[in-house]
Amino acid sequence: MGREGARTEVLNEDFAERRARAREKLDAVDPHKRSGGIAADPKRREWFETVYSLAEGDPAGVPWVHLEPRPLLEDWLAARSLIGLRALDVGCGLGDNAEALARAGAHVVAFDLVERAVQWARERFPQSKVDYHAADLFDAPSEWRGAFDLVHELYTLQALPETLLPDAARALAAFVAPGGTLLVISRARDDNEEISGPPWPLARKDIEAFAVAGLRLVSLEDIPPSGHLARHWRAEFRRDEAGG
Repeated sequence: MGREGARTEVLNEDFAERRARAREKLDAVDPHKRSGGIAADPKRREWFETVYSLAEGDPAGVPWVHLEPRPLLEDWLAARSLIGLRALDVGCGLGDNAEALARAGAHVVAFDLVERAVQWARERFPQSKVDYHAADLFDAPSEWRGAFDLVHELYTLQALPETLLPDAARALAAFVAPGGTLLVISRARDDNEEISGPPWPLARKDIEAFAVAGLRLVSLEDIPPSGHLARHWRAEFRRDEAGG
């Protein structure tokens, strides 16, 4: 192993150790890890804000941050051109996936529920062409309705309790323009598999239920575990062209 490779491995190990310590702290204060948690914080707003507050500027303190685009998105983008398309990145976090969409040629709007996350993304990518916003999936700006050729959702859904998934499905569908695509990437589980989240990996029935409000499921990949990557779904939904 060369000097740079060894240095990267040490940095990765340090990041992983900091993340493990942060997860312990976050699990200890997560109301959804205790009985009655859903009633205490039904939309997880307080939880998400707590994550960024406790991180104190360390990206390892945000469990879904990897400081690079996720491999299953990059793999999907490698076979496509998004030049000229308008894309929406849902739950953008620190911006890595949004920036990948922009590099693929899309005009990207990205949003997160937490203002600190949006500020952090802007700080990391000061020359970015991505239009970052703080916004609520369940109360998004009206001008986003039907405005996007591609809507990308990765890991937001698995952070939500099952009771919110139908509302989330309708909210995501509302963003998709005629002829547009919704891309959902999530950790996967079997339909009968017991889970003790959060996070809550999605079952096939959960994914299929996102074919609502004029969207139809056109592709559902069941991607097996590989290396550090757990089993995942990668699903595409399409809205037909108007009058099609």
